[in-house]
Amino acid sequence: MRIVVDTSVVVSALLRNRDPEKVLMLIATRPDCEWVVSQDILNEYAEVLRRPKFALPPEIVDRWMTLLETLAFQIEVPTEVAFPRDPRDAMFLACAMAADADFLITSDKDFTQATRLLRTYIVSVSQFLALVAGPT
Repeated sequence: MRIVVDTSVVVSALLRNRDPEKVLMLIATRPDCEWVVSQDILNEYAEVLRRPKFALPPEIVDRWMTLLETLAFQIEVPTEVAFPRDPRDAMFLACAMAADADFLITSDKDFTQATRLLRTYIVSVSQFLALVAGPT
């Protein structure tokens, strides 16, 4: 299954652990899961994780970025998608479309306008865990 992960989930996994971290670990360890990113998404992960408000040490961010670059399958995204609700989120929708992803996981409420994109289900962390990992 192909999965696109919004930056909000990655940030939550680093700062709070719990369910977002479970999701990332599930994607990383299950052979039937493929974390899909574009270069724009990798750039966004790095930029957001380096924001002073999160106060993450540079070596932690570098370690996570190396891990993300190793775990994720990078694709080219040939077209842009218009998403007027939040144009910065359009890269995640475009990546999901280009990858024909099964899921886009997010905690960002802006995506509520697009609960399904082609065959990609846009779900929260808890919805993804319930669907893929089953009851906990």
